[in-house]
Parts: sequence; C-alpha cells; structure tokens
Amino acid sequence: MGENEQKKKKQKHKHTDQKSSDHPAFKRSSDVKGIRFGSQFIVKSFTVRRASSLQLSRLLRLAPSDHPLFPSTTAFIPTNFTILAHHAWHTLTLGLGTKNSKVVVFVFESENMKLSVDRLWPSEIPLGEVNRKLVRGLNGCEIARFKFRKGCITFYVFAVRKVNVIGFSRAEDLRLILQSVASLKDFLDHTAMLALPNQRTINYSSQEAAMAH
Repeated sequence: MGENEQKKKKQKHKHTDQKSSDHPAFKRSSDVKGIRFGSQFIVKSFTVRRASSLQLSRLLRLAPSDHPLFPSTTAFIPTNFTILAHHAWHTLTLGLGTKNSKVVVFVFESENMKLSVDRLWPSEIPLGEVNRKLVRGLNGCEIARFKFRKGCITFYVFAVRKVNVIGFSRAEDLRLILQSVASLKDFLDHTAMLALPNQRTINYSSQEAAMAH
C-alpha cells in the first residue's frame, strides 16, 4: 500500500510539473522567491560558476545531437572549491553539516536578453549573492521559479521575461529543461558528477556512477 501511495505521489508531482511548465506563474523579480539556505548559513559563502551549454546538457543527461544547446539559457553549477568545502564542512560537523549543492538555471525569453545579462553577470559568484545580484537584479522583468531536490543537488530553474509580456517565447526550452530535471535520479555524490580542477567537462560515465536507481 505504501509503495502504491508513493507511485501516486510521483505521478501527481510529474503532472504538476508538466502543468506548471505549460502555464508558469510569473512574478516581478522583486517578489519572486530566490534560492533558500535554511539554517546552513555557511553555504552562502560557497561559490557557483557559469556552465557551458554542453555542460548543462550533460548534467541534464541530454545528448547534444538530439536537442538545441539552449541559446537563451544561463546556468551556474558548483565550483571545485564548493565541492571540497561541502565535504570538509560535513566532516568537521560530524555529519551535521549539509553536503547539498545548488544548481541555478535561468531560461530567458530571448537570446538577446541572455547576452545582455551575461555581459553584466560575473562568471563566478557566492551563493549568498545570487538572490540579490542575479534574481533581484533583473529589473523590469518577471520570473517564474521552479525547484527540484535531487539527492545532494537542488535545482532552481528561473524563467525570465520582460514585464507585461504575454506568454513565454522559450516555453519549449523551459519544458525540456523542467522535464529533464524532474526525470533525473537522485545524485548520491556530486564530486563524481561535476568537473574536477583538471577536467573541464562533465562526462556521461562519471555521471552514471553518481546516479542511483
């Protein structure tokens, strides 16, 4: 009975994600929720870096030949410092400190908007400044926020459009990203999934090793 209830919850969650991607709820950038930290304030000092389109595709387990490389999307993934800091903090606190990292994805309504924002945004930023400098910094924009917890990785996806615009011109990209994140299995160890200091890409074999059924 318990297993059937879990399946029903998963199906309901999947249906909700699909409905949300078709009709996302946009709010002004000043009103939308940003990323959350709970009581783990030290995580705010950990940094994320801008990922390439190919890295994002591989993170979402999408074959580059089967889809566009999201020309209007900007993503930030944990830096190598953050990966090591998470594990050190978890060890020093005897397992009480979080090992959970965050991935932040912005899907803009156009490639021109993405390029304009990318010129203003840093390539690397502390997580504690993401809300103030990135999310709240999108003046004159409306944002729809989506959150997915996948094991030790929490995904935040933000769809961004200009104020008073009807619909979302990159709805197909948004739908693909949301469906891909929702279908991911939980990450057990993000050190195997993310790029190492001497490795500039995320490969499929290491990613598969980080997944659990």
